[in-house]
Amino acid sequence: MGLSEEQEGADLEYLLGDMAVDPATRAAGAILIILGSLLGAQLGIMLISANPGELLSGRLDSTDTYADVSGIVNSALIDNTTGGDPVEGVRVRLLYDDGSTTGKEALTDSNGRFTIPDVLRESSIIYVSHPGNNTTSVFMVPGDHAQIVVTLAPGDGEQVIDMRGEGHLGESVLFATAIAVLTLLAGLAGLIGGFEAYRG
Repeated sequence: MGLSEEQEGADLEYLLGDMAVDPATRAAGAILIILGSLLGAQLGIMLISANPGELLSGRLDSTDTYADVSGIVNSALIDNTTGGDPVEGVRVRLLYDDGSTTGKEALTDSNGRFTIPDVLRESSIIYVSHPGNNTTSVFMVPGDHAQIVVTLAPGDGEQVIDMRGEGHLGESVLFATAIAVLTLLAGLAGLIGGFEAYRG
């Protein structure tokens, strides 16, 4: 190590030592800590006030009695070369758990998507039928799944899918709320630390 490098190292140590005891540096650092903590606390409050359960389930009202049922219908892959495309004009009916009709149904659009609004949150069946394809019955609880994906396979049989009890929406909402609370607490702790640093 040469003399110039030693001199630069000594100058840097002197500068850092001088900055460490300078009240203006301490005040500036404390203000930056306080500003960052305010942003963190504000983010935590916004995360807590938002309800991810409503967004994920497609419901933007305040009631938990009803939910929208949304999904997409695709054609099955054949030999990994054709298929997998959205299917337009597929009839999607909502049935009660015992198979009786609710009177609610929808047709898929050009993107293969469908929505049945304001469905009572109880065990139901989505019944999908299309000429030349197997019919599909999906047992589910409206609001437990953001999207229901149905794949149409050629044939004249019936495919039954049971999605009851598979939803992870409750766990997702709980996890998001826990993160929001931790973010808020970290922001508040940072505010306290910033004020203590400002006071010296």
